[in-house]
Amino acid sequence: MRTTKPFYICAALSLALASCTTTSKLPTTYVDKYDKVPLKNAPLAENDLKRWSHLDLVKDTVPGMSVDRAYAELLVNKKPTEVIVAIVDSGIDINHEDLKPAIWVNPNETANGNDDDNNGYIDDINGWNFLGDSDAENMEYVRIIKKGNTADPEYQRAVIELEADVAEAKGSLERINVFQSFIDVVEKATGKTEDITLEDIQKIEVTDELSTQAKNTFTRILAEVPYNEFKGQITGAKNHYETQLNSHLNVAFDGRTPVGDNPDDITDTNYGNNNVIGPVIASAKHGTHVAGIVAQTRGNELGGDGVANGNVKIMALRAVPDGDEYDKDIALAIRYAADNGAKVLNGSFGKYYSPNKEWVQDALKYAEEKDVLVLFAAGNDSKDLDVVNKYPSDSYDGAAETLSNVMIIGALNPSYGENMVAGFSNYGANNVDIFAPGAKIYATTPENNYEYLQGTSMASPNAAGVAAVIRSYYPNLTAAEVKQILMDSGITLTQDVRYGENKDKKPFNELSKSGKIINLYNAVILAEKVSNAKK
Repeated sequence: MRTTKPFYICAALSLALASCTTTSKLPTTYVDKYDKVPLKNAPLAENDLKRWSHLDLVKDTVPGMSVDRAYAELLVNKKPTEVIVAIVDSGIDINHEDLKPAIWVNPNETANGNDDDNNGYIDDINGWNFLGDSDAENMEYVRIIKKGNTADPEYQRAVIELEADVAEAKGSLERINVFQSFIDVVEKATGKTEDITLEDIQKIEVTDELSTQAKNTFTRILAEVPYNEFKGQITGAKNHYETQLNSHLNVAFDGRTPVGDNPDDITDTNYGNNNVIGPVIASAKHGTHVAGIVAQTRGNELGGDGVANGNVKIMALRAVPDGDEYDKDIALAIRYAADNGAKVLNGSFGKYYSPNKEWVQDALKYAEEKDVLVLFAAGNDSKDLDVVNKYPSDSYDGAAETLSNVMIIGALNPSYGENMVAGFSNYGANNVDIFAPGAKIYATTPENNYEYLQGTSMASPNAAGVAAVIRSYYPNLTAAEVKQILMDSGITLTQDVRYGENKDKKPFNELSKSGKIINLYNAVILAEKVSNAKK
């Protein structure tokens, strides 16, 4: 059972949000309209796609979070307070033009080579880098195998998984190399390296089996996907599988030595540095994008807009390498955030093995005591988290939740209807709390760039941004109360949607605990009621 009592003001608050007496002048929610929204089949215009997660289901017929509507109709005359949002990730480009105004600065630390605030971290001006100069890493199950403890109940499972993943990576790379040979053929034949059209392909004169296969293959591909997009996918896939074989799945690879600590000793805390970008700025892409979703400046005509409107500060905590994170780093990062004033923490990471999960669970409990709301990405493997454990979470092996401050977030596509749930997203009627926009999300990337990325990694900061707005405008609400508000005020949808690896169908409201998609407009209305009732 939950460790906190329900805070409901009325017995059926989640079913009848307008039924409580309140002094609020805000409108009530419009729950009865949601399943009556007509489907939108036309593609989104580029400007709308860049901010689809901020749009409104009723007004725009896309499953956005009604962010723009909330600001325009509900928050326009309200004054926010500052809220610190900790981003535990791969590193953040704190010098990005669209993020720099939102970067947290430790008020108790000066860049002078001393530990001014006596917290054990020297010159932690904007946060802390728990990975030091390391970058690439093994997967956790590879580290389990490397320890050679055959008595570990996870060891044999890890061996089987490694063998299967290495075989898959090698097979995928072989297929990718075939496509790369086709790319080489058509580029040589057309004299072009980009923007090759179907007409260009049809003009190729075939001279052997390879050129015949290349021409036939690209005749099919270009009927569906532009050349540059396909070529980019092949390049990205090639890099992905090569990285897997070189570091993620390579038992001979050692990524931890540059850090200089013992990762199996939670008391060994004298490690890392204050370079929250990391040693390779390109590796900060994921974290920079996540931070931008929450806090890139709204309305400045640069890139996209963050969910939070200039009222949040981003605390940068680098603890997620290119590979699986260490439980120790995550636990210490959570504790750092809690000790330094964060009220929301986003963790767009996760894994399926966690040798020291108790360290992370203890840190999450500590964060609960410090009133920090923690949001984790559900994961991108099309898995049912009621069947498979993903770490970190707030319950495992079908047990009841033990924490009131943790949320697990699934991902949505920018299309309302049966394909609304992102095919990659994990799900779970008990172990995923709510869904948020996670596909084709436009946000900051290093060195003043912006890109579309996708994943539950993007859905989680969208939800974290909503949480930060609520905590900013209603600072008298606790983390547990904000979590419940986000769960109760989301949009319930009951139509059948496709989900999981096999594209099965079931009602959307059966894929998560709340059965909802997160919605800032509704959350503000409910937060106002709960906040007023506490005054």
